[in-house]
Amino acid sequence: MKYTIRRIQKGEDELILQYRKITPEVEHILCFFNREQSKLIGWQDRTKILLNFSDILYLESVDGKTFACTDDAVLRVDYTLARLEQLLYEVNFFRCSKSIILNIDKIKCLRSLPSNRIDATIISGEHILISRTYASDFRKRLKGGAASE
Repeated sequence: MKYTIRRIQKGEDELILQYRKITPEVEHILCFFNREQSKLIGWQDRTKILLNFSDILYLESVDGKTFACTDDAVLRVDYTLARLEQLLYEVNFFRCSKSIILNIDKIKCLRSLPSNRIDATIISGEHILISRTYASDFRKRLKGGAASE
């Protein structure tokens, strides 16, 4: 793939992506652009807060309510985990257990555990357990394959 990067002195910033077919590399770039423009509405007390997908560390369901966890806040969101899984799959989120969807871009390190589980340490220092049910699909996803392959 050929890249052209040019700094301009005035005018509006513009990104142009030209491609013949969608390759994994092109798809990754498109997902990056879409992710940077996408937002989710979260609630803190009675205040609506717009969250960038890229700010979310993980989403968790607790007692039938769904929460988005960021570096500095925990916000309630009005979606089920199943719906969020559909919305966020293309922007590098992964369902890692019955109750958690993890932002893959926020993983600092991974450690294999017994029983085919994975301990993911995210940038906040928290440990998220990827259950054995999802571990195989997670490994495929990291290698560039689709989880359903």
